[in-house]
Parts: sequence; C-alpha cells; structure tokens
Amino acid sequence: MGTLTAKGAATRQRIIEGTAAEIRENGLLDLTLDDVRVRTRTSRSQLFHYFPGGKDELLLAVARLEAGRVLTDQQPQLGDLTSWAAWQDWRDRVVERYRKQGRHCPLNVVMSQISRTTPGAQAVVAELIDQWQAELAAGVRHMQAAGEIDPALDPDHTAAALLAGVQGGVLILLSTGRITHLEAALDTGLRHLRDSRPRA
Repeated sequence: MGTLTAKGAATRQRIIEGTAAEIRENGLLDLTLDDVRVRTRTSRSQLFHYFPGGKDELLLAVARLEAGRVLTDQQPQLGDLTSWAAWQDWRDRVVERYRKQGRHCPLNVVMSQISRTTPGAQAVVAELIDQWQAELAAGVRHMQAAGEIDPALDPDHTAAALLAGVQGGVLILLSTGRITHLEAALDTGLRHLRDSRPRA
C-alpha cells in the first residue's frame, strides 16, 4: 500500500481500533470481516483496500496496536527507573492499569488468540517482550551504577524474572478477577532488588 492521505490513515486506524474492540468484547474465534465492517462502518471494498491481505493482515495490525499500548501505558515511568521512588511509581502504574482494565486484557488477546492464528503476530509479541525486558534491564543497570543494586545481579535475568512475575499475576487476574497476585509479584520483585543493595 502506498502512502495514505490523512483521511485514509484515519480510516485505517479506525478499522484497526474497531477490530481490537470487537475482539476484546466478543473474542476472536467467531470474528468475521462482516463483524468488522459493521463495527467500523466500512464497506468490504474499503477493508480490502486498507488490508489487501485480508483478515490475517488486519489481525497483525491489531496485534501491533495492542502490543504498543502495553508499553505506552507504562510511560513515562518505565523509561525512567532511576530511583526507588521511580520503581515504586512504575509498580503502581502497572497495578492501576490492570486494575482498571480488569479481565479484558489487550495483551492476552494478542498472546493467546491472535499469535496462534496469524502469521507474524508471534514476532510482534516477541518484540514487545524484548522491548519491555530491555526497559527494565536498563533500570536495573542504572541502579547498579548508582550503587543501589548488587552489581553481581544479571540485569537481563533480573528483568526477565520481573516480567514473568507481571505476566503471571496478569494471567491469574484474568482467571479469577483478583489483582492481589500481580501486586505480590511486583512487591516481591522490588523487595528482592532493594535487599540486594551493597552493604557498607
């Protein structure tokens, strides 16, 4: 597809966001392009104009949208993990984000539904996880340089554990509606970092 006009880009974005909302509300299993067309008030010819690859191309765009939202929703805290207060602010933002969205998790839609059926979506998920982990690892490295975290800790390994804790807590939230496990995972992970501080 060539360069879109402002109106065309807005229409394409409306289709993507409408499809994402449809999937969050009704799931992917029975989703049809007719559902998308009705939801987004577009014609079939418009859908194939903006997504000539059909449903797979549209779902890949939805995967990118939802994955991007995960990181955007954690900013600016995620990109500024330079003090214990900043880490606590990030923790609080993550908890609040998932508390608000409850059992309707965009990332879960991407990971558990779209990535299983759409070529390329698994790569989108992997890229998201890599970016998220890299941001956390950068925060660990900053705190190590400041003498606040044990320099012997592997930043990437530590970031991976934090991220796994978040995703485990979110999975339990989706299954039970309870956010306490996410809070416990984050609190325990941050306590581990604090307890690793070099002793004078």
